[in-house]
Amino acid sequence: MTVQLTFHGAAGCVTGFCARLKTDKATVLIDCGMFQGPKTLKALNYDPFPFDVKEIDAVLLTHAHIDHSGLLPKLMKAGFKGPIHATAATRDLCEIMLADAGGIQESEVEQLNRRNQRRGRPLVEPIYRAVDAARTMKLFEKVKLGEPVAVAPGISALYWEAGHILGATSIEVTVDTEEGPVRILFSGDFGPGGRDFIPNPQGPAGVDHLVIESTYGDRPREPVDPALRRRRLAEELNAAHEAGGPLLIPAFAVERSQELLADILTLIDTGEVPETDVFLDSPLAIKASKIFVERGWNRDTGWNPFKDVRASGRLKFLDKPWDSDSLERLSGWHIIMAGSGMCDAGRIRKHLKRWLWDRGATVLLSGFQAAGTLGRLLSEGAKRVKIQGDDVRVAARIRILDAYSGHADATTLTSWAKARQPVGGKVFLVHGEPKALEGLRERLVEASFDPESLTIPALDDSYAISRTTGDLEPGGSPRLPPQAAATLDWHNARAQLLIELDERLERARSDAAREAILAQVSKALEARAPA
Repeated sequence: MTVQLTFHGAAGCVTGFCARLKTDKATVLIDCGMFQGPKTLKALNYDPFPFDVKEIDAVLLTHAHIDHSGLLPKLMKAGFKGPIHATAATRDLCEIMLADAGGIQESEVEQLNRRNQRRGRPLVEPIYRAVDAARTMKLFEKVKLGEPVAVAPGISALYWEAGHILGATSIEVTVDTEEGPVRILFSGDFGPGGRDFIPNPQGPAGVDHLVIESTYGDRPREPVDPALRRRRLAEELNAAHEAGGPLLIPAFAVERSQELLADILTLIDTGEVPETDVFLDSPLAIKASKIFVERGWNRDTGWNPFKDVRASGRLKFLDKPWDSDSLERLSGWHIIMAGSGMCDAGRIRKHLKRWLWDRGATVLLSGFQAAGTLGRLLSEGAKRVKIQGDDVRVAARIRILDAYSGHADATTLTSWAKARQPVGGKVFLVHGEPKALEGLRERLVEASFDPESLTIPALDDSYAISRTTGDLEPGGSPRLPPQAAATLDWHNARAQLLIELDERLERARSDAAREAILAQVSKALEARAPA
């Protein structure tokens, strides 16, 4: 029996994970995620899938984050009839997250089409709508950790705790072949461990092949226990209060928001930070918080740390748009948590547009910022940015807090991989930008992994799999050139050029000088115009 493994997402970049496992008898997907980051990468979300959807027998879903689940409704629209195997918590979170993603697409496409009509451009359709997300939920079948599931002829799966977000798993897939079973472990996203919010990641040893995430593959972090994490957060909150303005926290709606809120409320209650109102300005995070209140029981600690994350007292849930708009009347010390976590969508953009110019304001980034996102630009020290078409000066304090990351760092990634040994075949490094992928590869070599076994797939690369080998198949048709998935594209370059042009025009001493600058730009454009 031939076994083929193809990487259709999160290959050379951090988002859009989707792996296709094909045998003579069946084909399954492991995740079906949405691309995020530069517009060139996100454009792949609108393109047809690079495989025949009707051949897919099942989807194995590691967890609910949109970069792993976000294209499931598109898959359903294209003819997939299920099933989608996931934990109960993942299913519950997907119900709200996919509906939210569909609603966002409808809203954004409506705005885009108004601009397109004015410009005489063709209208576009959303990738899917909220109603498509609702239909997709009917395909979900719940699985339990540690209980094998027959997912397709000759293919079974076993789900392991990943310690990333509520319901997140690593998936051990077993394929029956003439030479015996081939075991492939897909790590999904897994956590750093040692958190009171969620159990520690687990997994089997002695697999044939390992597919491992590499988000922080080049970056070790300071070891953090719950007490130290709260101290780090208290330091940031007290510094933001001292600055005199609001604290804006771009919200990763699922897990990160709930963890931060639980600790912020604790710090306020204990008097370690000044009292203030805390506004959760994210309908998705509000819905997710209700699920965490119901399902947030941690088996390792024996309690639910999210039981108090509900609207009461200082914590205000802002569900409706007009509730969010009311924050424009506020000044001084208060905390606003709004989506999205990478600042590339959601209500946080209007709050940033209002406050980024203010030296008294603080922006606290609490998670990974993908290449090309507004969050990444801010984290790298951009002095001016474009938000909703407007040029905004950045004078606010931009702070980064890694202590709440849901991803393992380089040290934990390496130790987790070592615990899976012996790995008889390949170790595929995915879900990372080039520097992180190479960084993890170097660490695994130092940890005595065979360098020949360590493989970094490119987008749409296919491998012929046996128990001990994983050979790259020739003749693939990648949808993007190598490195393009994790680098800034022409859209980013255009935005930066316009910002720099505006700055030059503002600094010019006279109208004549400004006209001269524009004349130089026009001359350069004419010189480079195609024949």
